[in-house]
Amino acid sequence: MNPSPINWLLSLMLLFVASEAGILVHKVDLLIYNDLQNGTFLTIHCKSKQDDLGVHLLAYRDYFEVKFRPNMFGTTLFYCSMQWDATRHWFDIYTSERDTCTYCSWNVRPDGPCLMESDKSKNSTTCYHWN
Repeated sequence: MNPSPINWLLSLMLLFVASEAGILVHKVDLLIYNDLQNGTFLTIHCKSKQDDLGVHLLAYRDYFEVKFRPNMFGTTLFYCSMQWDATRHWFDIYTSERDTCTYCSWNVRPDGPCLMESDKSKNSTTCYHWN
């Protein structure tokens, strides 16, 4: 016996409502701090496949914040170009495969960005070096 098209439609609607309500996919709050030496400005330009978040100029200890929901397929990717003085780098600032944080706080340092994990089970820092 084949399910009726109405049952399929109701199932899809329920899945959509559940994902939009955050039941299936958590919301992410992503912050990027300028942790270069005092007086050094950081220019960042972040994008995903669907969204261009624009260019932002951050003074020392200023931050840029974006809130989003990763897609339910686990393929969400945000990448940023980061430039200061004569230095320029690209970094995948959020990938669903690597990042499990709901509050992702990144400090951009001269040797690479550092993810500051501060949930109840961890209080650690993971730093990545530029390629």
